[in-house]
Amino acid sequence: MLPPTAHVDTFARDNLPAAGDLPQTFFPLPSLQFPDRVNCVTRILERHIAEGRGQATAIIAPGATWTYADLNAHANRIARVLVEDFGIVPGNRVLLRSPNNPMLAACWFAVLKAGAVVVATMPLLRTRDLVPIISKARINLAFCDTRLVRELEQARAETSPFPIVQFDGAEAGDGDLNLRMGAKPDSFSTVDTARDDVALIAFTSGTTGVPKGTLHYHADVLAMNATVGACIFKLQPGDVMIGSPPLAFTFGLGSLLTFPLSAGASTVLLESASAPDLLQGINRFHATACATAPTAYRAMLRQMDGLTLPSLRRCISAGEHLPLETFEHWREQTGINIINGLGTTEMLHMFVGAEGADIRPGSTGKALPGYEIRILGPDDAPLPAGKPGRLAVRGPTGCKYMADPRQRDYVVKGWNLTGDICSMDADGYVWYESRSDDMIVSAGYNISGPEVEQALLPHPAVLECAVVAAPDRERGHVVKAFIVPAPGYTAGPDLTRTLQELVKGSIAPYKYPRLIEYVDALPKTYTGKLQRNVLRARAAESRQ
Repeated sequence: MLPPTAHVDTFARDNLPAAGDLPQTFFPLPSLQFPDRVNCVTRILERHIAEGRGQATAIIAPGATWTYADLNAHANRIARVLVEDFGIVPGNRVLLRSPNNPMLAACWFAVLKAGAVVVATMPLLRTRDLVPIISKARINLAFCDTRLVRELEQARAETSPFPIVQFDGAEAGDGDLNLRMGAKPDSFSTVDTARDDVALIAFTSGTTGVPKGTLHYHADVLAMNATVGACIFKLQPGDVMIGSPPLAFTFGLGSLLTFPLSAGASTVLLESASAPDLLQGINRFHATACATAPTAYRAMLRQMDGLTLPSLRRCISAGEHLPLETFEHWREQTGINIINGLGTTEMLHMFVGAEGADIRPGSTGKALPGYEIRILGPDDAPLPAGKPGRLAVRGPTGCKYMADPRQRDYVVKGWNLTGDICSMDADGYVWYESRSDDMIVSAGYNISGPEVEQALLPHPAVLECAVVAAPDRERGHVVKAFIVPAPGYTAGPDLTRTLQELVKGSIAPYKYPRLIEYVDALPKTYTGKLQRNVLRARAAESRQ
C-alpha cells in the first residue's frame, strides 16, 4: 500500500496502473533504503548547502557559473512564483520546455520543491508532438524558454488553457519568470512528499506514435542515483560532467543533472551540443566525464584532427547500441574505454552496464547492482546462455504507464519487457541483437515509424507509404520511407526534398526520413496487413 500522499491534486496517483499490473520492485542495497517521507531535491541539492558545500560549483554554462547555493536560491524563488503567483499545489503538473541551461535546471528543482510534477519536453518537439503530452498529462502551467514559445502556444490553443510563463535562459534575462523571481525571497520550505509521490512524467513514443507517459516517484529518482550514478558514473567532488542529451530525456536528466549534483560534482549545460561544441566544451571547461550517444562519439572522432582531451577520464554511451568499431576507435584516439549502457524511459535510466575492468567490448554489460535480468523465450520461460530472446528486467524502478492499457504489454508477471532482443552469456553479460517492435532507434532517438507515416500521408503525392529502419554506419539506423506515388506525381529528388521538409515541419525534425524509395506497391498479406518485415529486409539489403 502506498504511504499517505502529500499531493493535493491526486491526478498522477489516480492514474497509476492497477496494483496487479505494477512491476515487482525490490531494494536489495543499503543505499536503496529510503524513508517513507522524502523529497528527492533534499538529497540531490539541499543537503550540500546544509553540510557546508553551498559555494562549490554546481552548474557551468557559457557565460554563467552557479554554485549550489545559487542554484538553490533560484529554485526557491521559482517555487515561490509557482505557489504565490499561480496557485500551484502539490500534485499539479508543470511542463518545462527549454534547451539545456541553468534556468531549466532551476525550474526542474523548483517544481519538485513545490511538490508538483515535472513534465519535461524536448526543445525539438513541434506542436503536433506537444498536443498529446499536454492532453494526457493535463498540464496546469508551463515554464518555457522565450525562443520556443510559439509551438507551445499553438499546442495550448488545440488543447486546454493554462498559463505559459516565459523565461530567458540567461541569468539576468528579462523574461516574465526572470522578473517575477527578482521580487521573491530566496527561501522556500520544500514540500514533504512521500517517497512514492510522483515526481515526474516522462513521455516516450510507442510503436503507434501515441505517446506513453511514464510515472516516476521521488524514490525512483533517488534509486537511479544510487544505482547508475554510484555504480557506473562514479562521479566525485571536483569532477566536471558534460554531454549532449536534453534534460527532458531521462538519460540526460540523470547524466547531466541528478548524478553530478548528487555527487557534489559540477555539470556543464550546453544549449548546443554538436560534436564541435562538445569537443570545445570538454577542453574549455576541463570536463572529466562525458555522456552522449554513439553517434556523437563517431562525429567527434571525425572532428578531432589531432586534438587531445587531457582532462577527460570517463565516457558513457547510451541511447543506442555502441558498435565495437566506435569503442575501439575512441580508445585508440583517447585511451578511454567507453562505458556502454542500456536503459529505457520506462525504467527511468540504465539497468545494464559495465565500467572499468568489467567492460567487455561489444557487450552492453551486466545487470547493475539492484537489478535482475532474464532472457525470455516465446513461452516467457528463461532461455539458456547464448540464446537470443526478449530482455526482461526488474529492480528498484519499473514501468508505470499513466492510464495506458499498454502497461500489460510492458509488465508481465512483474517483469519489465523492454522490447529489446538480446542474449546473455554464462558470465551474465548482455549482448544486444535488435528491437522487437517497430521503433526506429536513430542516433539515440526513438522514432515511431507509423508516426512518420502519418506525417507523410497528408501530401497529395503520397498514395501509400511505410516507414522502417535502415541500417546506417554513423547513426545505427536511419528512417527510410517506402512510398507509392499518387497518379500524376513524378518520383525523384524534388519530391523527396518536398516530403522531407513536410515531415520536418509537422513533427520533430529528427524524425524525417533520410532515405525515400519509390515503389509501385507495398508488400501485404492476403488480409491486407502491411509486411514490415519484408521492407526491413529490403532496407537492410540496400544498405550493404
